Amino acid sequence: MTPLLQLYRRITRWPAGHWLFSRAVCFKAPYFGTIAPRIVSLEPNRCEVRIRDRRRVHNHIGTVHAIALCNLAELAAGVMTDASLPPSMRWIPKGMTVEYLKKATGTMHGVATPDVALVESTNGYDLPVTVLVSNDAGEAVFRASIMMWVSPRR
Repeated sequence: MTPLLQLYRRITRWPAGHWLFSRAVCFKAPYFGTIAPRIVSLEPNRCEVRIRDRRRVHNHIGTVHAIALCNLAELAAGVMTDASLPPSMRWIPKGMTVEYLKKATGTMHGVATPDVALVESTNGYDLPVTVLVSNDAGEAVFRASIMMWVSPRR
C-alpha cells in the first residue's frame, strides 16, 4: 500500500477526515485549493473527487468553468495514480485531452480510473487515465483523458 493511501485510510476515520485529507493534498499542491476539492473516495485504481457549486468556480454564464473542471480532473487522476503505483515508480502528467459534454451546473463529481494496469517496470511508459465528471443528476458533463508518464525512481 502506498504512503498516500495509508494516510488516506488513517485520516478519513476521523471526524472531518475527508476534509482534512483534501486540505493536506492542497497544501502539497496549492493550486488545487482554488477549487476547494473534497476527495470522497480513494482506493487503488480509483479516486473520486467533488467540488461544490460556488461562484468562485463559475464562468461568465454561471456554469462551472472549464479550467475548474480540468483542475478537478488532473487532481483526481494524480491522486489515483499516486495511490496506485508500485513504490519503485513515479509519475508526472504529460498531457490532457478534454471533452465538454453538457453544461456543467451544480456540484461536480469526478471519478478517475486508469485505462491500463499500473505495473512496475525498468522503463518509463505512458499511462492513460480517464476522468469522468458528472453533475448532481449523475449526467456526464465532462470527460478528460490524461496521459501520465510513469518511470522508475532513481
